[in-house]
Amino acid sequence: MVGLRAALAFRSERARALLARARGSLAQRGLRGTLARIAQEWRGGERRAGLGTFAAPVDDPVPFTVPTSATPRVSIVIPVYNKVEYTLACLRSVAAHAGSVPFEVIVVDDASSDATPQRLAALGGIRVERNAANLGFIGSCNAGAALARGDCLLFLNNDTVVTAGWLEALVHCLDTAPQAGLVGARLVYPDGRLQEAGGIVFNDGSGWNYGRFDDPADPRYAFRREADYCSGAAIMLRRALFERLGRFDTRYAPAYYEDTDLAFAVRAAGFRVYVEPAATVVHFEGITSGTDTASGTKRYQVINRDKFVAKWQDALSRQPAPGTPIGIAASHRARARVLVIDATTPMPDHDSGSLRMVNLMRVFAELGCQVSFMAENRLYVARYTAALQALGVEALYAPQVQDPLRFLRERGTEFDLVLLSRHYVAAPFIGLVRLYAPRARLVFDTVDLHYLREQRAAALAADAALLRSAAATRAQELKVIGAADVTLVVSPVERELLARDAPGARVEILSNVHEVHGCRRGFAARADLVFVGGFQHPPNVDAIEWFVREVFPAVRAQLPQVKLHVIGSRVPASIQALADETVVVHGFVEDIMPFMDGCRVSVAPLRYGAGVKGKVNMAMSCGLPVVATPIAVEGMHVSAGREVMVAAEATDFADAIVRVYRDEALWQALSTHGLANVEHHFSFAAARSAIERLLA
Repeated sequence: MVGLRAALAFRSERARALLARARGSLAQRGLRGTLARIAQEWRGGERRAGLGTFAAPVDDPVPFTVPTSATPRVSIVIPVYNKVEYTLACLRSVAAHAGSVPFEVIVVDDASSDATPQRLAALGGIRVERNAANLGFIGSCNAGAALARGDCLLFLNNDTVVTAGWLEALVHCLDTAPQAGLVGARLVYPDGRLQEAGGIVFNDGSGWNYGRFDDPADPRYAFRREADYCSGAAIMLRRALFERLGRFDTRYAPAYYEDTDLAFAVRAAGFRVYVEPAATVVHFEGITSGTDTASGTKRYQVINRDKFVAKWQDALSRQPAPGTPIGIAASHRARARVLVIDATTPMPDHDSGSLRMVNLMRVFAELGCQVSFMAENRLYVARYTAALQALGVEALYAPQVQDPLRFLRERGTEFDLVLLSRHYVAAPFIGLVRLYAPRARLVFDTVDLHYLREQRAAALAADAALLRSAAATRAQELKVIGAADVTLVVSPVERELLARDAPGARVEILSNVHEVHGCRRGFAARADLVFVGGFQHPPNVDAIEWFVREVFPAVRAQLPQVKLHVIGSRVPASIQALADETVVVHGFVEDIMPFMDGCRVSVAPLRYGAGVKGKVNMAMSCGLPVVATPIAVEGMHVSAGREVMVAAEATDFADAIVRVYRDEALWQALSTHGLANVEHHFSFAAARSAIERLLA
């Protein structure tokens, strides 16, 4: 009965929130703008093509060449014993999916008695080492590693077929994941089911293939994460580390538990073990050794478990016990489990709110948290969802996660902290989180105080309808603040406002988060002005319309060669109509750095808004001086004339631009002080301190 009431309350509150948001949008954007905004947020997600199924290979005697390199980054070691048809299929797939990473292939023939020697001799591009006697999997892998020339070693079973992008994904993970020591591929069966997305080891030494027989597209198995071990069917590590650890431990000869042992040794050396689902490998499991643990080589799976337990007794004491819920066991190394819910999947190259959200999740992950992210629309957005997964974020999407109520009912008890972003998203979820995630700290992220922004828009337009909408937003936003354990704002100005409007609420500042890129080009090598801002945000539309109409003509009168570059996604017709030979409307650009490094002045002519402006942070992080209105730099810890130039009126704004544009000494001072401001207030180090307080 409690659950039914919670479901009804969620759906009712969600309907009210959507209706209130639609009314506010109509007041600010009008009907056409509101319909466009709805389409942007709820248009269908992108479909992901499945891997399909793979038939058992047949012996194909036609020779081929693997495109290997004489200067490899990666040495792929493939131990083989008979089953030539599988070896050839594996090598063909490696050849078919050769990409940008240079590699060599070392095939170690473990005294095969079938046609393996003859078939391998006919192939080009590979190096073949034939053992005089059968050494088993461990002996063959160690022999192949001894011949390697690459910086990285990749051990690949011969009963595998690799897929597009597999090698690039493994290398990227090893290069970028924090303290990465070993990385393994996601393994799937030839019928398309999941075989393993990393392995779990319990404290008795027993193992579990995480996700076995499930759907590989399930969000639980589709993101980079730490694992206890990865199956030796496809694992990569640096050759120097492999040698330092003494290679595969021969106590486990001929095979089994050597991959688990290696993973524990990598961790003992201070590194981490990751599974990288972007690297997917089809595995015809058991082709060489069978599946019966009572006979043949497979019996060593039981024998070697006892050896493993004896060697790693202390480390095993920190592993989960058998019977631990698998979801908890799979993330047992996490400092905390964090659920983030926002309106849409963040697109950090489109708007500053998205950039902040991605960077917050990145900081949570760097602090050892397991982060799950749910967009209210639950759409899979290929480029951006995949980017979250590569950061180690579990991105929750339909159809696997269709109903948020069901998700919280099934998994809510996992979470230590739930962060709800934006009042219209948060309001319907508060009751569900309290019911189904009772031990979680509930954090409300305002992004910016929406009611403050709307009040200012209403005052600027002298619009009674906007004022009524702002009052309704204020009531809902303050209600959410009252229900949360902690509220996040981005500036001290907003915290001071809430001290008056929401006394007693715990309010923390967690502002924008930016890389400090530095000034990479001097004054004389730059030209023109630049504005950056997504045009789904009404203050940006108003800002550029006002600037081009009231400010830019005065700038051009003194600097006739100067152009204005307007960058931002979702450009409306009113902004496109401003384009001419002096106002260049670029719209969305994938990389804004050429403009940050090439333009001489950034402008932020906002006349209303709230929060901290990412466009100002971004320019300052690149050492690009900014001329801004007071609203645009509110709460940013700046002084006019030191970190930025500030002007409210059109004439003063134009004069400030001309002054900075002409005065190299002033330009350099603004550049230097702006960089220092970002480093001190808006860097990852500043964000880490704020997030540590949330986790305490």
